[in-house]
Amino acid sequence: MSMEPTFPKPHVVPDAEDADAGREDAERQESPGESTEGVEIADTEPDTELLEPGTAEGLETPVLADVLLAVEELWPESLAEDWDRVGLVVGRPEAEVDRIMFAVDPTLEVIDEALEWGAQLLITHHPLLLKGVNSVAATSGKGRAIHRLIEGGCALLTVHTNGDSAVGGVSDVLADVLGLSEVQPLMPAAHGLVEEGIGRVGLLPGAEKLGDLAGRVFLTLPAVAGGVRVAGDRDALVRKVAVCGGSGDSLFDAVRSSDADVFVTADLRHHPASEAREARVDGKPYLIDLSHFASEWLWLPAAAKALGNVLADQGFEAELVVSQTNTDPWDFILTPGN
Repeated sequence: MSMEPTFPKPHVVPDAEDADAGREDAERQESPGESTEGVEIADTEPDTELLEPGTAEGLETPVLADVLLAVEELWPESLAEDWDRVGLVVGRPEAEVDRIMFAVDPTLEVIDEALEWGAQLLITHHPLLLKGVNSVAATSGKGRAIHRLIEGGCALLTVHTNGDSAVGGVSDVLADVLGLSEVQPLMPAAHGLVEEGIGRVGLLPGAEKLGDLAGRVFLTLPAVAGGVRVAGDRDALVRKVAVCGGSGDSLFDAVRSSDADVFVTADLRHHPASEAREARVDGKPYLIDLSHFASEWLWLPAAAKALGNVLADQGFEAELVVSQTNTDPWDFILTPGN
């Protein structure tokens, strides 16, 4: 069946601001000024009332270099995996930035959405140029993306695996959605705080049926064609949960070492999933397989709020919105009876 892109009400981590405080406590970097009450995360519908930058007393419009400093405080590039390509892709550091859009993917449709809204900065989770290119001519998709951004006066910034590993990052938001406690990284970061790293593992408030947990996850995510796939007995009780937003089947060794009852992630392939199920006689860890896009979209509202708070602490104000474009690549799915 064909799925129209629908999005849940943005889930903002209640203690998103604490990510900043945690870094200050670790003396990674200090931010001048006092914290604000919070930043409104607007959508991009035409009738949405948007915050006007520069209206608050004492707050100025930042330039791109100011935003880059705030982003580095939240999601340090040192946390990115060696193979990753994060940071500024397009943009002049001295250019003013009063409208910032967050998205999962830098697709042409997302770029058009950002330009139509008037964004001067598009922050995406996935890199546009993960692999090297020899040309950015407007004869390819990536070339057209670069041209549209430059011609439209919009910078592009990538926060990828550094956003996965950081406190308040992609997997922290997923863990918070599930109500996990005693949360720890699945794979601690080599160059970060003890709370930082890829994936998270923690405990549910109490034992829960696998089917009920999968249902809660499904209702939290943006609606996508592929829905949610589950491997395991629907009525099996689970308590310890491992999560990884985005592709997570490279983490199966860490998941097994954590003794998690269930692993919630995306992009699970046939052979790693099958081998993980057969590695133990009890069939654990059970698997909940999500859309890659949907699992990472949950982070966007929290990330936008966190960046707004840091900018305000540093004396700046900008409008921040989350893209409403569904960039999941699948349009419909055929299942028995459908």
